[in-house]
Amino acid sequence: MTDLLQAEDETQALELLHSKGLTDGLPVVIPTPDRVARLVLATGLDADLLLGEMGPGNGAATVEKVAVAACMAGCLPDHMPVVLAAVQAVLQPEFDLTEMQSTTHCTAPLIIVNGPARFNCGPVASGFGALGPGHRANASIGRALRLCMLNIGGARPGESDMALLGHPGKFTYCLAEDEENSPLLPMHQDLGFRPEDSVVTVIGAEAPHSVIYSGDADDPEDADKLLQVLAIGVANMGTNNAVLTGGGAAVVLNPEHAEIFARANMTRRDIQQGLWQATHYPKDRLAYFAEGFAARFRDQEYRCFERPEDILVLMAGGSGLYSMVMPSWCAGANRNRFVSQIIETDQFCEVPELSAGA
Repeated sequence: MTDLLQAEDETQALELLHSKGLTDGLPVVIPTPDRVARLVLATGLDADLLLGEMGPGNGAATVEKVAVAACMAGCLPDHMPVVLAAVQAVLQPEFDLTEMQSTTHCTAPLIIVNGPARFNCGPVASGFGALGPGHRANASIGRALRLCMLNIGGARPGESDMALLGHPGKFTYCLAEDEENSPLLPMHQDLGFRPEDSVVTVIGAEAPHSVIYSGDADDPEDADKLLQVLAIGVANMGTNNAVLTGGGAAVVLNPEHAEIFARANMTRRDIQQGLWQATHYPKDRLAYFAEGFAARFRDQEYRCFERPEDILVLMAGGSGLYSMVMPSWCAGANRNRFVSQIIETDQFCEVPELSAGA
């Protein structure tokens, strides 16, 4: 059972949570026992079911504790399957959560949602401004994971979370893929899941880097030029991807840029292969900026990514000049690999509406 705090009213309760460092700095929904119980009920799981230990503090991530974070983040019962899946994803050893929570790098878990849960557990936005304000599910789900990392994982800025500056995605960082309008196969299918599966994929990522490109349908090199500018964004010499190498990255194409690749008959695999090849750099280029890092390579050319499939590619957002790329941390025992997790909705229970004042 989660320990209870006592307060005379919700105003005092909010100030108490702030004073104890239990918030992300923004106001939260007070996690009263009734509110938390509703979210636990929605999962269809026992409150004390242990999902795993969350570093760096090795706190026990039980269903109830996750529900507390989700309540504070403003989640609805419908959001809980996605929240649980995101927590399960970052708890996998491949994600290197403990190390990621403690690094000086500005990395945060980017949650990408695929499959029917985009609508059944949301809706999770995938169009205009999907990573910005105004989308409740996106904001609440991403924030719930962060509050878990703070209050279960124990990551406190300047104490155990050593990010030098951080970035706004450390408040919330969540979107869905626009599967219905994308010319690409849904990302989770290319990752090996069934079309009917609902999946979250989480990658530790920097804030979005804007990549501008104005397409020209009459230019036979249109798709290649777009590949080149995306490659510059995702692995320029100021990124860990180009210096540390071996990690992953995310590339979020807007519909106009996705259409450029579609006109060139390029699949996701083709795009990944092109980006991978475009980020093979001469060793001398790295040595100019970081000779110590370059010394570990024997050949005169090195790869920023080990494999093409380490680059996640999806379509989301509004149509126009700008796509977004998210370089990653590329450190930890597993290079902070992205992890995908099935969203379990079979055990989900509908819960009654809250009564006034509850």
